[in-house]
Amino acid sequence: MRIGFSVPVSGSWATPENMKRIARRADELGYHGVWAFQRLLYPVGNPMGPVYRSVHDPVVALAYVAAVTERVRLGVAVLNLPFVSPVLMAKQLASLQEVSGGRLDVGLGLGWLPEEFAASGVPMERRGRRGEEYVGLLRRLWTEDVVEHKGEFYEVPPSHQDPRPATPPSVMLGGTARVALERAGRIADGWISSSRADLGTIDQQIAIVKEAARQAGRDPDALRFVVRGVTRVRARDEGPLTGSYDKIRRDVEDLAAKGVTEVFHDLNFDPEIGNPEADPRDSMRRAEEALEALAPR
Repeated sequence: MRIGFSVPVSGSWATPENMKRIARRADELGYHGVWAFQRLLYPVGNPMGPVYRSVHDPVVALAYVAAVTERVRLGVAVLNLPFVSPVLMAKQLASLQEVSGGRLDVGLGLGWLPEEFAASGVPMERRGRRGEEYVGLLRRLWTEDVVEHKGEFYEVPPSHQDPRPATPPSVMLGGTARVALERAGRIADGWISSSRADLGTIDQQIAIVKEAARQAGRDPDALRFVVRGVTRVRARDEGPLTGSYDKIRRDVEDLAAKGVTEVFHDLNFDPEIGNPEADPRDSMRRAEEALEALAPR
C-alpha cells in the first residue's frame, strides 16, 4: 500500500507557504505522492459545502510544489477533461511532467456540475464517448512525432507538439457508474475513487475494473487503484478514515485487503480544515500533526 497526502488547495489554509511546507515535509517523510483536486466554479446557492468554495488550480499548485520537492510524486484527482481541449491539456501536463522530472500522476474525470459545463461552453451529453476519444488523443500527443486526428469531438491538423515527455504521465480515470469503471479497465492505467465513495464496498468496484481489463486483453494486476482518503481526525470513530490515528491506519490496512493499491489522506475535505472560514493556523497545526502521525512506516 502506497500512502500519499493532500496539498492545501481548498479553504483558508491553502496558501503558497503552506503548500510548500506540506509538500516538503511529505517528501522528507517518505510519502509516495502529494495530491490536488479541481473545482472551477461554486455556483451561488449550491449546497456542495465549504470544501468547494475556494479552490486553487491543481496544475499550477503542483507545478509550484514540484519546484520545492525532489522525490515525492505529484497527483491530481481529478482534472475534468471536457473543460479544456486535449491539445492544451497535453501541452500543460507534458511540461509539468518534464519540469518535475517525470513525477506526474494524472487522474481524469468527466465532470458532473452543470454550471461548469455551461461556463466552459461544452455539453454534458456524450461525456463518456468524449472521454475515450480524449484519452487516446492525449497519449498520441505525448508519444507521436506528427499527430493528425479527426474524430467525433476533436480535430487536430497534422502537427508536431513538442517537447514530448520522456516518459508519458500515468493516466487514471474516475467515475462510479459501471460504464465508467469498465472504461477505466479498458483504457486507463488505473482508477481513482471519488470523495463520496463507499469504501466498505470498494472491492466490488475494483472487481468491475479488473474484469473489464481482463476482457480487453490487459493485465488487471498492473492497474493502480487509488482512494481519495477523506480523512478526519476525531475523538470518536465515525466511519472509514475518521477517528483516531490508530483507527485510520487500520482502515488503510482494510482498504489494502480490498485491493486498493494507494491511499492519499485528503484533509481538504475535512470541513473543519478545507473551509474559507476555518482558522488557517489551527488547520495547519492539525494537518502537520496528521502528516507526521500517518506517515508511511
